[in-house]
Amino acid sequence: MFTSLAGRSVVVTGGSKGIGRGIATVFARAGARVLVTGRDEESLADACAKIGGETSYVIADVSRREDCDRMATTALERHGGIDVLCANAGIFPAARIDAMTADDLTAVMATNLNGTVFAVQACLDALTASGRGRVVVTSSITGPHTGYPGWSHYGASKAAQLGFVRTAALELAPRAITINAVLPGNIATEGLDGLGEDYLTAMAASVPQKRLGGVADIGNAALFFATEEASYITGQTLIVDGGQILPESLQALEEI
Repeated sequence: MFTSLAGRSVVVTGGSKGIGRGIATVFARAGARVLVTGRDEESLADACAKIGGETSYVIADVSRREDCDRMATTALERHGGIDVLCANAGIFPAARIDAMTADDLTAVMATNLNGTVFAVQACLDALTASGRGRVVVTSSITGPHTGYPGWSHYGASKAAQLGFVRTAALELAPRAITINAVLPGNIATEGLDGLGEDYLTAMAASVPQKRLGGVADIGNAALFFATEEASYITGQTLIVDGGQILPESLQALEEI
């Protein structure tokens, strides 16, 4: 039995939908007080209503340092502190290398990489004051372990997050703050809506477990990193992909 996280203050960036909403839901069900951020108020309000518990929101674009500062201030005002930061906000627009513009690259890096750094910086003092600060970064298998046409900029941003995590773990250790990353594989979210049944079937076929993961699978991994029992784990990555990166070829999957 893990130590209860009831009453802990948790901030989840990009928490209005998808994996972020799944993370927020898992923490709320564990009794945490959760602040979710996003750029669309209607989506945020809907998410908080469905998540339930002591969940609230603040509109914030993590690519803007001032928004991250306001996010941290809001958490302090509502919860009296910050114990856990789940740096989850990310975007993944497709753009092949021969067509990628400077703006395409800048936008992805600004949210996925800069937004992670800005969120940690904004919450740093409060996490230190907690005495048991936890940072959980949502990276991806795409970039650190796999590639996909059209996502070179996304993959680069996700690999860069892990470079940040490793050095941040050294700098944050004297503050009693741990920082780790969860690397999702194919996860069923509303972002897949409209892609069609054939596409989803093909995605599931690439996973040894023959199914897509759920957002709660990522939320549970983040929850573990936030526990007292994980206090001696920092600078590490946890792949949650149903074994997706394991086969060396399509034939390996056919042999199962």
